[in-house]
Amino acid sequence: MAVVRLILTAAFMALGLFVCCVGVYGVFRLKYAANRMHAAALNDTMGISLCLVGLAISAPDVFTALKILLVVVFLWLASPVASHLLC
Repeated sequence: MAVVRLILTAAFMALGLFVCCVGVYGVFRLKYAANRMHAAALNDTMGISLCLVGLAISAPDVFTALKILLVVVFLWLASPVASHLLC
């Protein structure tokens, strides 16, 4: 069971890192400010959320995992709104 948790954690963390790297590339590559802000919002929302889900899988207890998942929910609600307000 511990090996499955380790593999799932590594997969989510690697996928989150990949999304963050692609998002940074999009921020530098895109031409218009609104497109760059959209890439930054996707980077923030998807990449960090995937990394946090990986951390929630490897959490030592259920209460810690629930707290991490609440942070993910907050990021999903607040990050796109904040980035579009900044734009």
